[in-house]
Amino acid sequence: MNTIELTSLEGKRILITGGTTGIGRATAVLLAAQGANVLIVGRHESELKETLQTIQESGHSAHGCVADVSMPRAIELVFKKVDSQLGGIDVLINNAALAASGIMEEENWRYVIETNLMGYLACSREAIKRMKETGAGHLVYIGSMSADVREEGSSVYVATKAGIQGFTESLRKEVNPLGIKVSLIEPGAVATPMQPASEEEQKQKQQELEMLHADDIAQAVGFVLSQPLRSDIVNLQIRPHLQLI
Repeated sequence: MNTIELTSLEGKRILITGGTTGIGRATAVLLAAQGANVLIVGRHESELKETLQTIQESGHSAHGCVADVSMPRAIELVFKKVDSQLGGIDVLINNAALAASGIMEEENWRYVIETNLMGYLACSREAIKRMKETGAGHLVYIGSMSADVREEGSSVYVATKAGIQGFTESLRKEVNPLGIKVSLIEPGAVATPMQPASEEEQKQKQQELEMLHADDIAQAVGFVLSQPLRSDIVNLQIRPHLQLI
């Protein structure tokens, strides 16, 4: 019988944007527990401290950085910390994103695009510069099934997630020959602070199999990263059992 061959995350240098809430936080906690050397980026110091404390209380450790990835100078700061605190990068998890409504209702639409799309591209560029030097790396993007479903009233958000979908498809062809993997994970409805529903309503939807938990997506990230070198998970869609989309 063949044994299952999985890649260990022990010592892997991982940068997670939007790592202080929701999917990013759950992913940071999980990967730190698996021995990864994690650097978490978030906009709010209080949330960053809480996440780092949770990781420490579980017997593990992580690094943190307060930064807004919509700002080029902030991204420069983040990658200086990647170099100084991690000594390089093996995995980038692009996750920082904002919810948004339709173009006529969303007053902050430019900021949403700068965060959800431009931030992803800018972080990718910096990560690839470093991964090229080692001839290896993994770029993981948290997208959304909204890129395909394209609901009414969310055109700004859909534009950013459809953009990420197209970007990753093209980027994979550019960087695979350099030894760099590209994976896009597209969740359906997930119980996070981004959701308009109250925490109680989200718990009810989870019980009714209409909403996922952030840990479900974190587990998917871990699965993607555990694949052997020969195996690429290019696109992974995950939806609640009864989210009929």
